[in-house]
Amino acid sequence: MSSAVVDLSQRRGELRPPPTGGLPPLRAVRAVRLLDQLRERIRYLHYSRSTEDIYVYWCRAFIRFHGLRHPREMGGTEVEAFLTWLADERQVASATHKQALSALLFLYTKVLELNLPWINQIERPRVRRRLPVVLSREEVSAVLGGMVGELGLLARLLYGTGMRINEALQLQVKDVDFAHQAVVVRAGEGGKDRVLMLPQALAQPLREQLASSRRVWAQEVAAGTAGVEMPHALERKYPRAGASWAWVWVFPQDHHSTDPRSGVVHRHHLYDQTFQRAFKRAVRAAQIDRPATPHTLRHCFATHLLQAGSDIRTVQDLLGHADVATTMIYTHVLKVGGGAVRSPLDTLPVTGEL
Repeated sequence: MSSAVVDLSQRRGELRPPPTGGLPPLRAVRAVRLLDQLRERIRYLHYSRSTEDIYVYWCRAFIRFHGLRHPREMGGTEVEAFLTWLADERQVASATHKQALSALLFLYTKVLELNLPWINQIERPRVRRRLPVVLSREEVSAVLGGMVGELGLLARLLYGTGMRINEALQLQVKDVDFAHQAVVVRAGEGGKDRVLMLPQALAQPLREQLASSRRVWAQEVAAGTAGVEMPHALERKYPRAGASWAWVWVFPQDHHSTDPRSGVVHRHHLYDQTFQRAFKRAVRAAQIDRPATPHTLRHCFATHLLQAGSDIRTVQDLLGHADVATTMIYTHVLKVGGGAVRSPLDTLPVTGEL
């Protein structure tokens, strides 16, 4: 390790000098600012970009809540005070409360590398499992009928495969297998890959979508501007792969954007907010009063499969759930309405009209 780095560590107290014998520490922090150290550690552990944004947000909020004090000067009392403020004043949901706590624990254990004798004294919020919003087949048909073009294809793909919206947006040409009528989800939740069915009704629309994307890609290749962001170190290992047809997004954005991490200009995939706005308009046009979101299509996929007699283990694999208990929530939905026990009111003899 250079003397400059050692001097910096001695001034800031954020890097330890090499131990006797000249061996470097197990982890050398290059960043100076605390939140940059947080980002560095998150990326080292290969957490997702969304996790990085969330953890940075909550750690920044924690520091600002305590008047810009350094977390090293604070402990369990300050963490609990911040979480209490979130629950009492801001009235955040238990899942949000848990998310903020996870961010702070990551900061203290993974970045500051501090022992937390107070960690077991902080009460965890109870996460209550809610029944998901599930639309009927007729309602799904009405919503999908209100969405056309590229966004309509994306909506049908979400309902037809049960993918999460980010999984669908991150599909690339190499992930669509028309020969085997399959779609491969790469690095889904939990970093796992899984194979889904490709609905026959979407085979031709997907071919047309890819043909449209290929024309744009060919123009960019001719102009020398083709390329997408490559994961991990593949950019260095295969420097031309990002500009190849196999890595093109199935649902590309209509313009280039700058990667916030690397600063490189690439063509990003379609933004989820674009789809969410279109879906919201379609739900409103279908006169559906329940709070349906794009994720509702995933709930409908699972519920309608179970209603059709599919095995719950199969549905679990298709959804990518690590625990079948997570999938079991849809069996509770089946017990409502037509699948439930008949109400005793319906068995009473008619005693008069309302």
